[in-house]
Amino acid sequence: MNPANVRRDALTELTDLPNIGPRIAACLLRAGVERPVDLVGRDAFDLYGQLCRSEGQRLDPCVLDVCLSITRFMDGGEPRAWWHYTAKRKQRYPDV
Repeated sequence: MNPANVRRDALTELTDLPNIGPRIAACLLRAGVERPVDLVGRDAFDLYGQLCRSEGQRLDPCVLDVCLSITRFMDGGEPRAWWHYTAKRKQRYPDV
């Protein structure tokens, strides 16, 4: 969902999260994440690793940016576009 349209009081489906469409929602489901609340307290880098393992391949680093956006949002942060996290990811983890 577009971050501008996210309603924190209406988070029932994974696609209610910022930056999550049907394709990433399906990946999250395959990795065992069934509801938005399952992301509370999760580490974005661990989540990205879990997604890569469940998909059987290293996913695009932009997926890590999405993981950062949704884990931070579920821990109380603002809904932000996934690319808001790209520079931080590249600075901290240039090889990912």
